[in-house]
Amino acid sequence: MSNNNLKLPRLLLGFDTETTGLDVNSERAISYGFIAYFDGQPIWSEHFYVIPDRPIAEPAMRVHGLSIESILLKKNDEIVYESVSAGLARAVTILREFNNFGAAIVGANVVRFDLAMLSKTFESINARNLIDEDLDISKLSIIDVIEFDRTIDKDFSARPRRGLEFLCKHYGIEPGGHHALGDARATIEVLLKQTKRARPNQLEFNVTSVSPEFYEWSERISSLLAS
Repeated sequence: MSNNNLKLPRLLLGFDTETTGLDVNSERAISYGFIAYFDGQPIWSEHFYVIPDRPIAEPAMRVHGLSIESILLKKNDEIVYESVSAGLARAVTILREFNNFGAAIVGANVVRFDLAMLSKTFESINARNLIDEDLDISKLSIIDVIEFDRTIDKDFSARPRRGLEFLCKHYGIEPGGHHALGDARATIEVLLKQTKRARPNQLEFNVTSVSPEFYEWSERISSLLAS
């Protein structure tokens, strides 16, 4: 293993969704949260809602507190996409852009849930694969904080539950409260704490170089924030 593999990627993109339900094959994301960290510091974020094309299941509503009516009421103050396809297109654009920048995507159960639902929704709505949009999920650099925690602490008898809420409590991180952006932030903050406790031989991240395009993008963002 090279020393480069012992480093945490410099550019991280936290990603989380809130959804109409738990079935990745049929449910929809109704809220997307993205937050970028560079060298351990937050530099950019985006959060938006989506009006779904199906009802929000009661158990899901009890978790995140969102209903179609409450999403509609947010239109004056927050970004709300009127269709699933429009919200999906924006999410795909962000993921593709940051993947091209060389970012690692960070989440909690992100492959089996958030990215799986995004992929299935895209296929059902557009009748084509995400690869057609230059986004191959199988080739993304992904860090799942739940899976990583199982690697660095294998004592499941002491800590059998490793969901994001439990990880936040364990590492002393403010939980995201089932808000997509809050949970996206929490995943990266948990990861930063995890890396401080992990042994060097447990930090087997795929570290890629940050692209020149990222620095150009970063400069534009900095200029906009300063204006």
